[in-house]
Amino acid sequence: MDANPLPPQITINGVQFNATPGQRPLWVDGCVTICELFQKRCAESGSRTAHREKDFGIWKSYSWADYWQHARWIGLALRKLGLQRGEVVSILSEDRKEWAWFDMGIQCVGGIASGVYTTDSAAQLKYLINDSGSRFLIVEDEEQLDKFLEVEEQLPDLLKVIILEDEGLHDLDHPRCMMIGDLYSLGRQAEAEEPGAFEAEIAAASPQDTALLIYTSGTTGNPKGAMLSHENIMAAIEAGAHSLPSQSTDEQLCFLPLCHILERDVSIYYPLAMKSTVNFAESPETVFANLQEVSPATFTAVPRVWEKIYSQVMFMAKEATPTGRFAFVQALKAGTARADYILTGKPVPSPVAMRFWFWDRLVLRNLRRMLGLDRLRRGGSGAAPISPDLLRWYWAIGVPIVEGFGMTETAGIAALNTLGVNKIGTIGMPVPGNDMRISDEGEIQVKGLNIFQGYWRNNAKTAESFTCDGWLRTGDMGHIDEDGFVTITGRLKDIIITAGGKNITPAEIESGLKFSQYISDAVIIGDRRKYLTALIMIDQENVEKFAQERKIPFSNFASLCAASEVTELIGAEIKAVNKEFARVEQIKDFRLIDVLLTAEDDELTATMKLKRGLVEKKHAHLIEDMYN
Repeated sequence: MDANPLPPQITINGVQFNATPGQRPLWVDGCVTICELFQKRCAESGSRTAHREKDFGIWKSYSWADYWQHARWIGLALRKLGLQRGEVVSILSEDRKEWAWFDMGIQCVGGIASGVYTTDSAAQLKYLINDSGSRFLIVEDEEQLDKFLEVEEQLPDLLKVIILEDEGLHDLDHPRCMMIGDLYSLGRQAEAEEPGAFEAEIAAASPQDTALLIYTSGTTGNPKGAMLSHENIMAAIEAGAHSLPSQSTDEQLCFLPLCHILERDVSIYYPLAMKSTVNFAESPETVFANLQEVSPATFTAVPRVWEKIYSQVMFMAKEATPTGRFAFVQALKAGTARADYILTGKPVPSPVAMRFWFWDRLVLRNLRRMLGLDRLRRGGSGAAPISPDLLRWYWAIGVPIVEGFGMTETAGIAALNTLGVNKIGTIGMPVPGNDMRISDEGEIQVKGLNIFQGYWRNNAKTAESFTCDGWLRTGDMGHIDEDGFVTITGRLKDIIITAGGKNITPAEIESGLKFSQYISDAVIIGDRRKYLTALIMIDQENVEKFAQERKIPFSNFASLCAASEVTELIGAEIKAVNKEFARVEQIKDFRLIDVLLTAEDDELTATMKLKRGLVEKKHAHLIEDMYN
């Protein structure tokens, strides 16, 4: 008898999965490693389009056969240059097709792929390369190469740097650097010398092999490298397919950093399972334009993106003609009435459905088309809490968005709402194959095959991350209701204990503030103090429009924040939010951060979340001013 038989099977959109996810052996179309699944997909999909990206303003298509061929050249070339199984290769680039090609090529020959954010400094790059022991570094262009050149003498174990774009580098002559074209040539040579070597390396992979090294944000020290195995990723793929299935005809847009596990799952690993097509945004600045061009079937983003789209729509509505404003208000009322039934699982009455049908064709359908959301079957929000009111607004305009939860340490997925089983304000139910519990201290803890192997070369931190009985400590506070939905109330380390002894979790208050079209982000202050205050980051575009309409003078971002009318505007927004909370949870004072923060700034993560500790430290003078 087979000692390791295949589990019972189900088919989702033509792809076969475990009937009961989370049980060994993992099985996605008969594959147990990422590289085995990659090989199968490329072989059966061939000329079908896997990727699209713009070249001189024109969308160009790249097939699954292109995907396979380039990944094979990359893997064989790195192997020929000295890459050994279990060694790390770091990728320093914006999102592009080559990111996926390298990710697969590295893993297929037994290497470990590790992303580096393009916003990282040369000093941060040095730490990551040396800590991971990376043998190769992939850089996108001259700007990223300069970071390596600044610290190259301090990277003794790095063998080669491969450069993707040669603009401005035609005269480069450096013994440790080579262009991507030369790497491909080396791969073709290796392919001719050792036919079948790439396939043999794929066959040698084990589900327990480390596939990815993802460094988590180091807000209180150096970043930690989380190790994810093939088994971890395959478990995440299974869970995603059961909860949020996609179709082979789906188009999607990749724009969040592929260093982040959320985008890595959504734009590299899930498409391997469901055979969907990934379109790479030109840059973070062109996301909204690219969204209109692609009009994806599924689109996953961080709350900041959904907040920005909402703000744009509200300002367009405000600037419309009286007739246009009236029509938008009526359409929104009709959509809200319909959404109230859908979100509570009740049938929509015929009069409500007919009213929505009328206003949808008159207003909302055109709005979705203008936003690039007209073909959206499902939107997703993750990586940070999102306002429940914002989610209800999107459902009202006919854009269904569901919220989920995952961490790097859970391979990006742990709990999800779905279109059919959805409770706004929660992160949904544990995905198939995951178990969740609440500790005596109120911490959410997770168990499943997607839970990471541990931190790279850091046994102490690994031990701290798990309970004595093997559950992952998420660091999030929350509760599970009688229906099984999980609600996060805040981070354990972020709990504010006021001078009066009241425990307050700031996340819900901050989420309420960010629903305002004028507030981009907020940090609640008040630990060991008599009352709560807030540091506010305004939405530059919307507040500028507000100032221009009222002829409020300003010359730069700092002077905009200093305008008394802007302070009054934000004060009114805070006053409205305060009404939703008990007196002890209300904000008594606030200050505006008058520096325009971008992903290059230490205070923001790559997914545009404020780092609470750094913000409090850098703006301590504003905090003290509120209490003095």
